[in-house]
Amino acid sequence: MRYFAITYIRKPNGQVDEQALITKSLNNSDLQTCNVILDFKEKKIIKASIDGNILGTDWAKLIEYYKKVYPDNIEALEKDNQ
Repeated sequence: MRYFAITYIRKPNGQVDEQALITKSLNNSDLQTCNVILDFKEKKIIKASIDGNILGTDWAKLIEYYKKVYPDNIEALEKDNQ
């Protein structure tokens, strides 16, 4: 697996749901709908924004954040893409 992608979905009541995807390839709909896309092979941020606000461009900071939320997934992606 190569990519870690997250889609944030805002519900009518204001609550935000998060849907994570780990995949070896991206399709056009992923590029359009996902809010965050991280490429672990190239160690680069393809996309990182929520509601038009850019989350950041620092790879290390984003990875540290998602390691807290998805520790097993991030560890597996890092191991697969060394």
